[in-house]
Amino acid sequence: MIIPRNYTSESVTSGHPDKVCDQISDQILDQCLKQDSESRVAMEVFGSHNFLAIGGEVTTKAKVDYKKEAEEIYKLIGYQDKLEITVNVLEQSNDIALGVDSGGAGDQGIMYGFATDETKEFMPRASILAHQLASQLEKTRRENPLVLGPDGKTQVTIQDNQIKTVLISSQHKENVSQEELEEMIIKKVIEPIAGNGFNVLINPTGRFIVGGFTADTGLTGRKIMVDTYGGIIPHGGGCFSGKDATKVDRSAAYMCRFVAKNIVANNYAKQCLVSVAYAIGKEEPLMIEAFDEKNQSLTELVKEKFDFRPRAIIERLNLKKPIYFKTASYGHFGREEFPWEEIVDL
Repeated sequence: MIIPRNYTSESVTSGHPDKVCDQISDQILDQCLKQDSESRVAMEVFGSHNFLAIGGEVTTKAKVDYKKEAEEIYKLIGYQDKLEITVNVLEQSNDIALGVDSGGAGDQGIMYGFATDETKEFMPRASILAHQLASQLEKTRRENPLVLGPDGKTQVTIQDNQIKTVLISSQHKENVSQEELEEMIIKKVIEPIAGNGFNVLINPTGRFIVGGFTADTGLTGRKIMVDTYGGIIPHGGGCFSGKDATKVDRSAAYMCRFVAKNIVANNYAKQCLVSVAYAIGKEEPLMIEAFDEKNQSLTELVKEKFDFRPRAIIERLNLKKPIYFKTASYGHFGREEFPWEEIVDL
């Protein structure tokens, strides 16, 4: 069994500082891809106390106003304060381009993918619930802007297949009492998604008025466990947001998820973990491995059915389209709108 009997997963709202940075990074990527599908983008964003830095490497024919995109996304998320924004974006290194142009991986690294029959989304239950609660918290905030603020986090603990604890921390207005906050979140966030009959913690400190960049720093790629499988399987280390599909940190992780999900959906396993490793500039992976919940190898099956070369991944999953902004909140996996979630016959 890959998933433990007792485990905890978390999610965050789109207004969390790290997720603000992820969304700006992926918005810039999408704007480049809309104008030039061959764009090479590696975009990083850092935010701290009314300051935002945009940096990275871009090779594209697209004309994008990075500062304007950041300001619009910041406002769309729900923040009204002004940011001092600095931009330092250069062209991709020729050394990296040499390997990518020939069809090789854009970097070295290890990527993982996972699927389980525990839920209809083929994802760990706690991870799915944490994302659903975070999304519902944002929906409730937008319906009640005089009560809640954009910043928030959720967490779900599962014990022996049952929900043990739900924890929600939500930014709120200064005139909102803890009692009012608890009543709203229980009735409008927790019960519609998870029901009741378990421990509930809401804003354990009793106060969460200051949020976003006013309270904390944010950084692209700092929520990699939120983005993937809730911390119950390994992560190779590379984040997703702000990177085009030539970066195998992103595209190969999507492919690993596609493979794992289809192994489970086609009844070859109840749970499946897939891993792959690359060398920069090389087409063929250095390693492909897959196994099921009984630790039985599925590697030969995976090698027979799937092509992990970077260009093949991009073509199979149609990764040159500007689809990435939506991935930057509430998880990259378990959502039917993304091509790596498609179920195919094996």
